[in-house]
Amino acid sequence: MKRRAGEREKEMKKKKLLEELGESRLPYMTPEDAGFHQLWKTKYSKLIFRKSDTVPEELHQVVQEGFLTLRKHDCFFQDLVRIKGKDFVTPVSRILIGNPGCTYKYLNTRLFTVPWPTEGYEIKYCSPQIHDACKALIKLNDYLHIEAVQALQRQNSSETKETKDTVVIDREQNFDTSIKEKGSVLKDQSSCYVSEDDYTSLKNRTSFNLTLLNYMDPLQMLYLKQEPYFGMGNMAVSWHHDENLVARSTVAVYSYSCEGSAVEESNEQNLKGRDPAVWHVGLKVAWDIETPGLAIPLHQGDCYLMLDDLNMTHQHCVLAGFLPRFSSTHRVADVEFEWLRQFWFQGKRYLKCTDWWLEPMARLEEFWRKMEVMTSLALCEVRKEDQTVEQRNETISGLLLVLTERQKLRKEWTARCQSQAAESLPEDQKPECHPFWIDDDSNMPLPYDLEEVIANLQGLAQ
Repeated sequence: MKRRAGEREKEMKKKKLLEELGESRLPYMTPEDAGFHQLWKTKYSKLIFRKSDTVPEELHQVVQEGFLTLRKHDCFFQDLVRIKGKDFVTPVSRILIGNPGCTYKYLNTRLFTVPWPTEGYEIKYCSPQIHDACKALIKLNDYLHIEAVQALQRQNSSETKETKDTVVIDREQNFDTSIKEKGSVLKDQSSCYVSEDDYTSLKNRTSFNLTLLNYMDPLQMLYLKQEPYFGMGNMAVSWHHDENLVARSTVAVYSYSCEGSAVEESNEQNLKGRDPAVWHVGLKVAWDIETPGLAIPLHQGDCYLMLDDLNMTHQHCVLAGFLPRFSSTHRVADVEFEWLRQFWFQGKRYLKCTDWWLEPMARLEEFWRKMEVMTSLALCEVRKEDQTVEQRNETISGLLLVLTERQKLRKEWTARCQSQAAESLPEDQKPECHPFWIDDDSNMPLPYDLEEVIANLQGLAQ
């Protein structure tokens, strides 16, 4: 209910903002505009940008090879998400990679990590190349974690250097040595900036446990939404806050346009606004019509960090260029409920990379079956006559709440698995409605359709 109320509130804000705008468009700035850096400094100071030439070349190489490997092995998938009660297939293809057992939920769909190599876990990959790609993303994760901690330290020490002055790294160092050395001195350096408790908080808010990889080829898209507030052009990802993250945690993004740079810049010399040939990240203050937005070009290997509460106070979008693009978005994700149906809703997609999730899902299903048995036993107890009317009615009331919600969700998930959007997916990616059974299945203590059970229970209430 809270989620739906939140969605309604966002829709009302969006509608009000568009009504206030009418046919006009809000102003926005790119690096070509005179006031761009001043606007960034005053209104978007928690966005930190790192140009590609400040990132170690060795890291670029292994990460970009990893992207191409995962694409070659068909590991990117368009997600079936739910917006305003309807199912849609995303224009962007994605894969979640991270700590074993982690998940990330967005737009009512939960993604499950393909585990990256982790000490203490036996992970069987479908090919050595997929293993190497996941290993490369750990290196990127470690690098961005250190960059994020240092950026927050500088922010907390009230340093007010220009963005370009904060982009410093010794590119001559060996990458692995650089990561180890920087990691080992971070704690020592922290005494110059923040207290012990603050340092622990900084570390927790930047300890990325997964990365959501994105891939899209704009020229293969039949249709892309137009950015509605500023007139920024084609959007690959609409305006949003990233969902279900640890409060005030950093989001770090690495961007890679996978072809050469020959056509990266538009041939038009006097464009007003952003160059439509180049990918951009757009930022705006949430639900604000006074502050100009930003459109920042993303070239091959650029990175950016959204620090502290920027993800909550501001919204961001991704503006499409002409070339295919990968990105790796590193997050500190929360853990939530809803696993069995969410997992099988993804079809068999994860088996293209690893079978790691099959065992924990099988164990979870065993616990779920025990829950069904316990519910059945509770229904038997409520029919016994050795209870007072008050006791029986209290038990019935509790059971009705549980069973009514269970029935509603089963109907919702059954409908999602049979939606037109679901049917449009490739066979190995189509949702499986699981667990599912016919109502006279002798192995199950309760029917799948609970309408009759609920009606009988309501009849017992006095």
